[in-house]
Amino acid sequence: MSSLVILRALKRIRITQVPRTFVKSQPDGLMYVRRLSSKYFLSICHGRATFRTYASTNENKEGTNESTLDSIKYERVCSETLDALCDYFEELIENAKTLSSSDVAYGDGVLTVKLGPEYGTYVINRQTPNKQIWLSSPTSGPKRYDFVATSSQSGRWIYKHNGESMHELLQRELQEILRGQHIDFSKLPYGR
Repeated sequence: MSSLVILRALKRIRITQVPRTFVKSQPDGLMYVRRLSSKYFLSICHGRATFRTYASTNENKEGTNESTLDSIKYERVCSETLDALCDYFEELIENAKTLSSSDVAYGDGVLTVKLGPEYGTYVINRQTPNKQIWLSSPTSGPKRYDFVATSSQSGRWIYKHNGESMHELLQRELQEILRGQHIDFSKLPYGR
């Protein structure tokens, strides 16, 4: 989008104060989002400049409320999750007959699972400022997971755009790669 279009749009609008929140991608044709200052966001949609408030909600698509994680609980839950994933990936790779040059490495909150040149590399890492776990998959791409607690469960790492848990995604993708091998990510902490 040219700067001339942006300048014309800015002349027609009045700047209003908007609470400082994070920006989500929207399917309504959002083409450009820019932070004007710590309190203002400018969106250019369909050639019109508008100001919008973007805020996360505490409710996900399943209707369950997101737990408010303090730093101590986040560190504990995140460490338990990554430690269990590391151990399980090592077990899976050790038993895999189809993976020739595979490796699992875990350190400084980053779990790297190399499945060889044919299948690619998974990277799962903690994002402490956002209290999230980020996963980069060679199959489905990058995703950001939030910890969501439910009344019947201890909690799960959920991708809020589609409601799928991180363990469900790993189950589905690795079942395709490691055919014939029994895989059950739901038995891991926060997998159900």
